[in-house]
Amino acid sequence: VANKNVIKCKAAVAWEPNKPLVIEEIEVAPPQANEVRIKIVATAVCHTDLYHLYEGMPKDGFPVVLGHEAAGIVESVGSGVTEFTPGDKVIPLFLSQCRSCLFCKSPKTNHCIKSWSVFIVDT
Repeated sequence: VANKNVIKCKAAVAWEPNKPLVIEEIEVAPPQANEVRIKIVATAVCHTDLYHLYEGMPKDGFPVVLGHEAAGIVESVGSGVTEFTPGDKVIPLFLSQCRSCLFCKSPKTNHCIKSWSVFIVDT
């Protein structure tokens, strides 16, 4: 069930590279087809976030909301989403999972080989 309303929340926003983060209120659009909107309960800025902020992201990659390592609750889902329902507890990932490679099937890691290869080729 999709919540058709825009919601407001606080976020750590990086407006440009090598500048301090700004905690500010942002608006989050309703989920579109095949999207899930999550109410984040806890989050952190990790090494990947810092790498993009200080080393790796081109200037046109800003502004960006940091804090993808999180735990939350599904707030609403867009059309076509069948695996999640509002109220589900979730942990967002930086990369998607194919669910079929060696790493996706392992209980020790979630670094999908296919997602990394797409990510590296596309960047």
